[in-house]
Amino acid sequence: MENSIMQGLANNGFKPVDYVIFFIYLAVLIFLGFFVSRKKDGKEKSSNDYFLAGNTLTWWAVGASLIAANISAEQFIGMSGSAYASGIAVAAYELMAAITLVVVGKFILPVMIKNKVFTIPQFLTNRYNKGVGLAFSIFWLFLYVFINLTSVAWLGALAIEQILGLKGAVLMVGSTEISVRFLIIIFLYLVAGVYSIYGGLASVAWTDVMQVVFLVGGGLITAFFALKTIAPHLGVDGAIPALGQVMERLGDIPGDRHFNLVVERQADLFPNIADDPYFTLPGIVLIVGAMWLTNLGYWGFNQYIIQKGLAAKNIDEAKKGLVFAGFLKILIPFIVCIPGVCAYLIWNDADLHNRLLGEGLLSGSINISDDAYPFLIRNFTPVVVKGLSFAALTAAVISSLASMFNSTSTIFTMDVYHQFINKNATDRTLVKVGRITAVSALVIALIAIYPIMGGADQAFQIIQEYSGFVYPGIVVIFSLGLLWKRSSGTAAIVTAISTFVFSILFKLLMPNTPFLIRMGYVFFVLVILFVGLSLLSKKPVEAAKLDNETIATQLKWSKILFAVSALCYALGAIVMLCNADWCIKLQNLGFEGIFFLATVFLVLGIYLTSNAKDKVQDPKAINIDLSLFRTNNQFNIGAYGIIILLAILYITLW
Repeated sequence: MENSIMQGLANNGFKPVDYVIFFIYLAVLIFLGFFVSRKKDGKEKSSNDYFLAGNTLTWWAVGASLIAANISAEQFIGMSGSAYASGIAVAAYELMAAITLVVVGKFILPVMIKNKVFTIPQFLTNRYNKGVGLAFSIFWLFLYVFINLTSVAWLGALAIEQILGLKGAVLMVGSTEISVRFLIIIFLYLVAGVYSIYGGLASVAWTDVMQVVFLVGGGLITAFFALKTIAPHLGVDGAIPALGQVMERLGDIPGDRHFNLVVERQADLFPNIADDPYFTLPGIVLIVGAMWLTNLGYWGFNQYIIQKGLAAKNIDEAKKGLVFAGFLKILIPFIVCIPGVCAYLIWNDADLHNRLLGEGLLSGSINISDDAYPFLIRNFTPVVVKGLSFAALTAAVISSLASMFNSTSTIFTMDVYHQFINKNATDRTLVKVGRITAVSALVIALIAIYPIMGGADQAFQIIQEYSGFVYPGIVVIFSLGLLWKRSSGTAAIVTAISTFVFSILFKLLMPNTPFLIRMGYVFFVLVILFVGLSLLSKKPVEAAKLDNETIATQLKWSKILFAVSALCYALGAIVMLCNADWCIKLQNLGFEGIFFLATVFLVLGIYLTSNAKDKVQDPKAINIDLSLFRTNNQFNIGAYGIIILLAILYITLW
């Protein structure tokens, strides 16, 4: 078996300089992680230093750290695999995230910073009660340890294994076989843990600044060289003309939608809807539908993401950081989706495939969709660039794991240990418990990874679907808890349980409906449940008085939102019940996603009307100062820039 390992390493296309570049990157990463978190003037770290980097993060550090925490093997491997299978429409997850970051920066993060929120469960405790906070603390600890830490490391190890030519290889130690994949997983955990566990969020965030340069730069370089290599075989010269040829060749295939950002249902080509790309990427639902639940839940109410914004120097720095992250998100489709589509053409275009094979430019294979990105790195990146690309992929995995270790330790330490076990703990004790928690999470994830993870074909879509069981409830509980003064603790608990119940129920009742559409229906049911239970609450107190101008403004906008909501419901009903050609065309584009949009407008209208008119409120309601939502010119210019760029992309690639 050792011979097969040596043979794989000898035939993977790597040269010694590629390994040198990779290990230099690791050495610099670990050094930087320890350097930025060193003791200053001999002072011990406070809990704020360890868990929120002492609120020292600048806007560019916030933005870079957000992206580094977000981009992992899930994107490089999973999203690239989805692009290989279904096309660039999967990029909507990234493109619409850019808009979501603007929304979070303007409306959600300022409220959390103003209320000095340390963790997401802390917000739930303050807004509802300790029971809700504890329940979500336990939920997120299980999610991070058993789903996030395992899936990110597993996908990363799969990619590294294939790139190095070691797929399925084992190492013999005496008479015992040890999987190379398992050794890679241990390596990833140790590198991510060695600096993040010691230094806390400061180490994670400042090393993320370096890592985001590697992962964005390395990703773009991989796409560039893959296109440049195949350009002569497509009859053109250069990467950009090659991309044009890839688009043209795929466009000539009947029914191919690899270069469409909006996928239409094609019943004639795919009688079984589960085989249609539309099933995972249902048309305009990705723009106006329930994918907003995934994005808001992930970017607004996810500890290991929002923690970077909470650690900013001030509200303005946090807001600018989220806009910067929004611009970086627009780059991600070019980093991960274009390579997946190129790999599809290379592997499935017989003429191109045979030409490349004849010149000895192809080694390895694409057996499942998620093999696409490692296949490109191994075959199409030259010496030195291969080392950079490999470092970029590894950077993506390590930065995400480091953020998850830190957030796991933050939630357990601040929301479980400090709240229920040792309320008088000193900062030194809290930091110590945080480090022990992170080490424990590492060990548990390492034990659990093989029983939990398997060889899923499109890991990105699987992760999105089962995350979708959670996000409808999370968005309802958090958004209404932030904004609506009548939101009650009882409604929050029932909704938290019901999000799983109704998600499973709708999946069983509507197995042939895309999960993003099902999420919208679950959201609709949960909104009715949450609002109804809150209005029936027996514990309201007298509401804080509002000035006449605030009341008038809220009522004006509520009327507008109710009218828009009614219009959306009416349009949706007409289109879905109509059999005219134009109606069927819209149905095939996922027009029923408009019901989700109508529900959002309805909820916002109810919240504004209730806040303006109701004389009672929940005892723990948050009184929001509308001035928190004001943004400066820098934020506004950045936000408009993101909107314009997205409009151009969708118009060009509709």
